[in-house]
Amino acid sequence: MPALELKREAENRSMARDYYDVIGISKDSSAAEIKKAYRKLAMKFHPDQNPDDPSAEEKFKELGEAYEVLSNEDKRAAYDRYGHDAFKAGGRGGSGFGGGGGFHDPMDIFSQVFGGAFGGGGGGFEDLFGGGGGRGKSRDGRKRGSDLRYNLEITLEEAAKGTTKELELEKFVPCKTCDSKGSKGAGGAKTCSTCAGHGIVEQRMEGFGGIFRKQVTCPDCDGSGQEISNPCPDCGGQGRREEEEGIHIKIPAGVDHGTRLRSSGNGDAGTRGGSAGDLHIVLHLKRHDVFERRAEDLFCEVPISFGTATLGGELKVPTLEGPASIKIPIGTQGGTIFRLRNRGVRDIGSGRKGDLHVEVRVEVPTKLDSEQKEKLREFTESIGEENSPMHEGFLEKAKRFFNL
Repeated sequence: MPALELKREAENRSMARDYYDVIGISKDSSAAEIKKAYRKLAMKFHPDQNPDDPSAEEKFKELGEAYEVLSNEDKRAAYDRYGHDAFKAGGRGGSGFGGGGGFHDPMDIFSQVFGGAFGGGGGGFEDLFGGGGGRGKSRDGRKRGSDLRYNLEITLEEAAKGTTKELELEKFVPCKTCDSKGSKGAGGAKTCSTCAGHGIVEQRMEGFGGIFRKQVTCPDCDGSGQEISNPCPDCGGQGRREEEEGIHIKIPAGVDHGTRLRSSGNGDAGTRGGSAGDLHIVLHLKRHDVFERRAEDLFCEVPISFGTATLGGELKVPTLEGPASIKIPIGTQGGTIFRLRNRGVRDIGSGRKGDLHVEVRVEVPTKLDSEQKEKLREFTESIGEENSPMHEGFLEKAKRFFNL
């Protein structure tokens, strides 16, 4: 099972490399120097240049993330001040980037930097790496599979303690009949007769009083420049087929609502033996009957009897680890909050455990018989106003309204 990589909503990693080191520049580099360094490394690690090297794809994604931050003045200033914390869910220091929906597709970043730099013809990025193939596709028809997203709902207990889930996914998997090659028997790939191996064809278009020619991806070979002479009957020459597959996902302790987990290689299988995409699991926490979670702290309300609040005593309260006891002082008022240290949720990055905040709510008796009511009246008259500090304080503040 591939290792999981934890990602926050902003896809910030607690052990991420310094963005300046990723691009290979100093902190005082100019915008032009940042762009120049990015262009050089992006060409080196582009997936089309390294179809069989997953590590190059990871470096390419990391480059895109670093360039997106350092090429933007506001994001770069926030990063210089707070580091990777500036882009965590919730943000820091008012930077305003936390929880902003994550970073852009590294291919889009690449497109923005190189777009238009190679001029007309419609070849675009295919021209960069030898023509023909579409993005992520090699000359032999292999193409990386798509990334998949799965929304998974878990309980607070599962988020706090960690768990393992089995997911059932409808996805493309390698074809076993042809061993992902796409061809049956000895038949294999040959040069596409439609595009003569170029992967692109010229399309005529009429409009605005003239005839225009535009280069588009070849529809018969899907831009690979190759076609299967004897296609596999089970996958139609794709080297993959759609099936339901069960995947076990380990969820680490401390995840929160919106946390993203990435399972490498568990997305769609690639075409004709191309590398598989990744599976992105987005976690959603179910509403809990007792606790409310805020970051690593937990909050709950616990009812307390009038007698216990007045005379003091022990109060049993729930925690994720089981029941605990709180000592209630004499004369405890409703709304008082008690804090139980280290009874919250452990932070997945630092390992620090949050606290449990218990707010007590004094219950008022609702069903009294006549004898109990009379005793309560006698008791109320006997204690006097000096035993009602909250009421007394309120009257002092309200005198100017009531002309008291």
